[in-house]
Order: sequence, then structure tokens, then C-alpha cells
Amino acid sequence: MKWDVNGWESLVPFVERLQEKLEKIQQARPLPTTVLNKLQSELALEWTYNSNSIEGNTLSLHETRLVLEDGITVGGKSIREYFETLNHERAIQYLMGLVSNNYTLRSIDILKIHELVMQNIDLDFAGRLRNAGVRITGANFTPPASSKVSDLLDELIEFTNRNPLGLPIPILAGVFHHRLVWIHPFFDGNGRTVRLVMNLLLMKYGFPAAIILKNDRKKYYDALNQANTGNYQKICMLVCQALERSLNIYIGAMPGKSYEDYQPITSIVSEPTATYSAEYVSLLARTGKIDAYKEGRNWVTSKEAVENYISNKNSRKSKKAATN
Repeated sequence: MKWDVNGWESLVPFVERLQEKLEKIQQARPLPTTVLNKLQSELALEWTYNSNSIEGNTLSLHETRLVLEDGITVGGKSIREYFETLNHERAIQYLMGLVSNNYTLRSIDILKIHELVMQNIDLDFAGRLRNAGVRITGANFTPPASSKVSDLLDELIEFTNRNPLGLPIPILAGVFHHRLVWIHPFFDGNGRTVRLVMNLLLMKYGFPAAIILKNDRKKYYDALNQANTGNYQKICMLVCQALERSLNIYIGAMPGKSYEDYQPITSIVSEPTATYSAEYVSLLARTGKIDAYKEGRNWVTSKEAVENYISNKNSRKSKKAATN
């Protein structure tokens, strides 16, 4: 399978930062069992809530928790939304059972994950590739003909397992994510299935799940559309940002660590000693140039992260001036 994979090269420093954080977590393992179970449970809840919300599910985070923990339906919500929530959680549990260092991505696992996602929703096509054409509202492409789906899926799996371009794992995950969306192998449930399988790939290599937030829905779809033209910068950036958030959550749970250093950007720039604007720091966060992650609609970072970036930038300027 050949296609243009451009635009991700600018993210190399970001990817290196993610790798450093992953190594920090691995060095601290094993985390206490109680802490690890709590982390995985909370991330699974957020993962289910955000992934379903992107697809239009109207359950709140609290209502999602009620469905998963108490097994109750929520008044005023559809039975489909209820099953979407239960199904996604079951798909996560199946996925977790597959994760291992020597796991190799297989089409049968993608089909099984889709089957779990669509249980009690579309029994005729749950776990089955589409056998007719589809169109996607708002997308700048038309998915390939159904007759090509099986071969395209096999080619993508072979490409992903072999990684012939030597892409860093977070970048490979972003490319895989887009190409599986582009193939659009199912009539329904593609988005949730794609995000689940992308995380299966990341978790095989020790990363936590990358949770695309519902507040980034428009940015997410714009990034996928841009990848259709061969530019993978935005979709890979979004995956890296989601990964950094999850890595920071794990690091925050390590003994002796906390979230105290991470603050909303507005709090950091309001300090008397601050010499930078909110707009500038926000730009650094959005472009992955500083250690930052998103909570709801707000970016949070640390004063240290901003000052390190500015210090390194000034150092580079000084060296450049000295050589001229």
C-alpha cells in the first residue's frame, strides 16, 4: 500500500517527549494495584464517554458512569445510547485481553471489536464488512467501493505490523487511524471501532489509551479531512496531545507526584513575574511545543514548561547569533 504520509516530521520533538514520559512510567512500575485499577477504570470511563459523544451520544459523563457502574437506564435517553455505552466498555475489556508485547494486529480482532461495539444495535452487520457503498456527510472524500474493502484492510494491517516507513509509534497510530477511517469498512460504528483499534496498537507498545476529547470533535474531523490530502500533521498532533494527557495522568499517580504544577494557562500568565501572554502560551500548547494537555475546553501547563521552552529558544538564538 502506497500513499503520501507528510507533515508529521515537525512533531519529532513532541514524540521524543512522549517517549521520555513513557520511560518514566515504565521505570516506576509496578504501580500499586489499587492505583493502577483506579486509573484504568477512570480512563475507560472517559474513553467510553468521549468516543460515544463524538458520534452523537448524549449521555453525560455522570450518566455514563451510572450505566456502567449501576447498570441502569437513564430517563429521557434512547436504548441505543444505553447499548452504545455498555458495548464500548465490553469492547475495551476485550481489547485489554489482547494487549501484549508480541501481539500482532489481525483483521479478525478488528471485526470482533466492531461486533462488540454494535451488539444489540445492528445484529445483521455487527462484525461484518460492508457490502455496499457509503457516503460520509461533511467529509471531503468518498470511501472506496465495498469490493475493495477487504483487500484494503489486509494491506493496512500488513503496513501497520511491518511499519516499512519506520514511523514513531504515535505517528504510526495516527496514520493507521486515518487510513482505517478512509477505508470505512463498516456501515456503522466505524469511528468508535477505529479509536478502539488505534489504542490497541498504542497499548501494545506500552502507551496508555489516547482519548480524543468530545470538545475536539470539529478539530478531529478537520484533521481527518486534511489527512485525506496526504498531510498527517493535524491528526498525528491530536493523537500525540491525547497521549500526553493520558501519560500525565499516569505520572501524576506515581508515588511522590501530583498535578500541583499543572495550572490553567490564564493562571500562569497572571503571575506577577510572567513575561508572556496567554495567546502565546496557548499557541505553544496547541502546537505541542510545551508540556501541556487539555481538560475540558481548557489547556493546562506548568510554569516550568513555559520557562524551559523560552530558555531553550533564547539559547538557540544566542548560538545562531554567535555563528553569524
